[in-house]
Parts: sequence; structure tokens; C-alpha cells
Amino acid sequence: MDANEKRALEDIEKYGCHILHVLEDETHPRFSYSIGIEKRHSQPELIVTGLKNDLAASVINEYCTRVQSGEVFHSNELYSGFIEGFDVTFKVVEKKYYREYFGWGIWLYKGEDFRVLQLLFPSTAGIWPWEDNAPSDYTWFLPKLYAT
Repeated sequence: MDANEKRALEDIEKYGCHILHVLEDETHPRFSYSIGIEKRHSQPELIVTGLKNDLAASVINEYCTRVQSGEVFHSNELYSGFIEGFDVTFKVVEKKYYREYFGWGIWLYKGEDFRVLQLLFPSTAGIWPWEDNAPSDYTWFLPKLYAT
């Protein structure tokens, strides 16, 4: 086990999850995701796309804290308290995206036997990414990793 793997396991034990940040490239926006939440609390991991690392980490930590206190998040329902001034929703990530996005999750769970929710938020104009009038410069930051 290398130092990064050891640190990830220590974070999961101490904080309930470990957060990974992936830089933007030509085909993907920046994204951050958790590992360890399902292992510790039997609730899905979380991916946040398009937000700066510090805000994404804050969102993931809020999710982890709320899961640790017993809250359960359901797909397609609105929730507050994650991004100031905006409600958010969650959608179940399809397994076909796991190898592309969740390498550390596959390492931790020794395969793809774990669940992930994608956090989605509206544009500043209140438009959700699945709406017909959602601008492409906004939807690029929220790739559709879910079926419905």
C-alpha cells in the first residue's frame, strides 16, 4: 500500500470519507468525488462536477456529515444547505461511467459494487441541466452521468 492509499483509508476512518479532485481537461469538467461513505455508512458516494475544489469539498463534507447523522438522500428530490442560495438534487450515476470517473472507488471497493449519486444544481437563472433551454456552457460542467 502506498502513502496515498494509506492516507485515503485514514481519512475514511477519521472523517467518514476521502475526497478526490480531478482536473478539467478537453473532454471533462473538473470534478470531485468521495470514497468511503458507502463503506462506513451504507449510503452512496457523491460526485460533484464543475465546482472549484474548495466548494466541491465543502459540498461533499456536508453530504457526508448529513449521511453520518442518518439523513438519506433520494434521487430527483430537492435539498437545501449544500450551495448557498440554491436547492440541489441528486441522480443515480450509471455504472457505465464508473471506470471513467471513479478509479479510486473501484480500488477501495475492489470493483464496481458501490453506488454513486451525482449532485446537480440549477444555473444562476434557475435552469436545470436537463431543461431544453439550458445553455451549453453551463451543461458542459454538469455531464449527464445518470439515466433519469
